[in-house]
Amino acid sequence: MTKKKTRSQGAGLTPYQGDRRCFGEYQCSKCNRKWMSGNSWADMGQDCQTCNIKVYPHKQRPLEKPDGLDVSDDTKQHLQHLCEKCKKLGHNCRIRSRW
Repeated sequence: MTKKKTRSQGAGLTPYQGDRRCFGEYQCSKCNRKWMSGNSWADMGQDCQTCNIKVYPHKQRPLEKPDGLDVSDDTKQHLQHLCEKCKKLGHNCRIRSRW
C-alpha cells in the first residue's frame, strides 16, 4: 500500500499528493475552458487545448467512484502532447512503468 503524502510534503501544486493516477477537474484561467481527465497526477498539469498554457487541476479524486463519473475511459484518446506527466515520462502516462 502506498503512503499518502500530505500537502506540506509534496510540491503542493495540486490538491492530491499521492503517487497514483486520479480523476481531475481543470479550468483555464485565460479562456475559462473546463475539462475533466482520468489522467491527472499530483503536481502535474495539462495544457489547455485553446490557449496552450499549463493548467493544474482544482479538484482531484480517486478513479472508479461508485457513481461512475470518475471512471477513466480507456477507449478515449489521451492527448499526450498536452500532458505534463507524459512529457516527463516520454510515453503515455496510462502505461504502467517504474516512476
